[in-house]
Amino acid sequence: MSRYAPHIHTDPAEIAALEALLPQLHGQTRVELTLDDGSRVLGTVAVQPTLQQYRDADENEGSNGQLRLDDLDAPVQQHLVWLDRITAIRQLPPVE
Repeated sequence: MSRYAPHIHTDPAEIAALEALLPQLHGQTRVELTLDDGSRVLGTVAVQPTLQQYRDADENEGSNGQLRLDDLDAPVQQHLVWLDRITAIRQLPPVE
């Protein structure tokens, strides 16, 4: 069964930009993300994301990835964020 994404990327520059996000999103890192709509999400990276192959609504194949964040205020709440929606990542200090 194929996996679908709202947006897929085939341009090498766009894929490189997505790949550049990955080293900033190690597991258990606390981050503040700014998304393409201006909203912000704060959380702990549950598992480092990877780029994967998806299909769009027109059955075109390309790359994207999902990041799972555990919410900082309510860790049982999870956020699933498509990598191509992230415009900025700010590392937050670890919990002492």
